[in-house]
Amino acid sequence: MNRPLPTSPAGRDHQLAGKKIAWITGASSGIGAALVRRLVAEGHFVIVSGRNRDALLKLQQPSPKLIKVLTCDVGDDAAMVEAGRALAEITDQLDLVIACAGVCEYEDDLELDVKRYRRVFDANFFGVVNTLRQALPLLANSRAPVFVAVGSLSSVVGFPRAEAYGASKAALSYFMDSVRADTSRVRLRTVLVRPGFIDTPLTKSNDFDMPFLMSPERAAERILRGLSGNASVIDFPRRLSWPLRMLGVLRPVWYKLCAPRMTRIRKLRNT
Repeated sequence: MNRPLPTSPAGRDHQLAGKKIAWITGASSGIGAALVRRLVAEGHFVIVSGRNRDALLKLQQPSPKLIKVLTCDVGDDAAMVEAGRALAEITDQLDLVIACAGVCEYEDDLELDVKRYRRVFDANFFGVVNTLRQALPLLANSRAPVFVAVGSLSSVVGFPRAEAYGASKAALSYFMDSVRADTSRVRLRTVLVRPGFIDTPLTKSNDFDMPFLMSPERAAERILRGLSGNASVIDFPRRLSWPLRMLGVLRPVWYKLCAPRMTRIRKLRNT
């Protein structure tokens, strides 16, 4: 039995045309913005979200008919409930959701500032949970729904100074594995993307070498290429992902040989 066409203009028009309706969070810059540009170039309808409304409006300008702006903070539970209501007014189905929103804050001298950890987890972990929660009812109306979360290769092994950031991405990795298990008998594809270093506003302030630094445009290309296949995890670049995955198995090598060369801590604080 064929499912009725969506009743919203966006859903009906794009299903008839064989195009997708996508929602991308963290779309104001970096990978998110690059993904929006690529999807729109292919004729897909994209709802873009982020905290920087001006940047989102600028992204919308070249293609106002294919881009809808929905300003929200994924880490704000109440704001995401409102975002869910707004989504339902825009469309009654989502074919593709890509959770790109995230922040990065590093540890210095193991200060263990709990507020820092909460900020990072609110964006990188709870933000994805909030996004999936609001997207699920609309993904359920798609014939081939896909939910994508952008993690990080930093979750493969423990990097110095990355206690907050890496832990949030490791939690996200486990969350996506569990969602994949829980949806194994229903029609929902879940994909975890784990990029290396990408040249974005988040990495501009990094004060260390970033091997194999990649542009957002190349990262977006790798993600969409991976989504065209059947992968549940998309890691790139391979020159970084394969060594890290190997070291993730051979953890003693990482902590005895690699980590001591990278850490900046030489003694514990006693105050």
